[in-house]
Amino acid sequence: MKAALKTADGRFEIAEVADPQLPQSDWVKARVRMAGICGTDLRHWEKAEKELRCCIMGHELAGEVVEIGADVLHVAVGDRVLIESVLGCGACEWCRVQQYNRCPDLYPTRRASVSRAYAELVVGPQHKFHKLPDQIGYDDAALLDTYAVALHAQHLSGLSINARIAIIGAGPIGLGQLMLAKASGADVLIIDTVPHALDLAVRLGADRIVHSEQEDPVTAIRAMTGDRGADIVFECAGGESMPETLPLSTRLVRRGGKVVIVGGFDAGETTIPLEWQRVQMSEITLIPSASFAFRDLYSEQLTVLDLLTRGKLRTQELITHRFPLHRINEAFETAQDRRRTHAIFVGLEI
Repeated sequence: MKAALKTADGRFEIAEVADPQLPQSDWVKARVRMAGICGTDLRHWEKAEKELRCCIMGHELAGEVVEIGADVLHVAVGDRVLIESVLGCGACEWCRVQQYNRCPDLYPTRRASVSRAYAELVVGPQHKFHKLPDQIGYDDAALLDTYAVALHAQHLSGLSINARIAIIGAGPIGLGQLMLAKASGADVLIIDTVPHALDLAVRLGADRIVHSEQEDPVTAIRAMTGDRGADIVFECAGGESMPETLPLSTRLVRRGGKVVIVGGFDAGETTIPLEWQRVQMSEITLIPSASFAFRDLYSEQLTVLDLLTRGKLRTQELITHRFPLHRINEAFETAQDRRRTHAIFVGLEI
């Protein structure tokens, strides 16, 4: 099969590699039809990382089942499927209680199978392949990893009706966070520096937008909340901006409020000074949020699929660019330079 392999300089080269094989009788093989590029992928872009050289990357994907093991019951050859790429070891204490997003071996496990979206074929256990309703396209489904991340963050936040919230970052996760909050009855202020992303936030229901290079977000949220601050702040930017956006989050939130850290950090130690006395004296709760799994009986991945199917979430407005796999470097450049390209969600049609 064709696959995009990471190079020594952190870009990609297209190569012919061996097709993945089904290692167990309850596993499934699928032809990838659409794969997304998210903020996590971009944090590895053009970085020399020896441990990722020649690896197949990508974790937002949908496709068509092409082979099943003898014990597969949930899907059949020819089914269109959403492929969930958060896969734990299955044996640890966290996996046993459906908290597989906390699995100590999460990344090595998922990268060995389902988290290899930038290739023609993937394999994984049958419970990670979810049949798509007829009205949901492969491109719609590829966004649902992002929405499940936002749903997990909302579950951790305890968001309730009539909450006043602030979201930092109007990328796919921030916009997903916006739609979920509005569906739950909250008023939402969203902050970014990219005009086309803020314009889209308005169309998706934001009550207030703030271009943070032109307006003070703290003044804006206080005007919206009777000078208290947000009940909940979702930090959805992450990466290199975190030393600015995490302190901003603690200034936006009210006394007794919550900050949910959704945006990702780079590996290793990160030093970010915070006004810790104010955080403590105001009893502000900092909540880290990582990926998604289950809430009670319900798969968060399947929940966002259900919400999309019933019209509670939207996808097409976010899908701004599509590229074939052999143009993957151009696709990453487009996603990276979103101010110039007006990118929101960039997909690879494989």
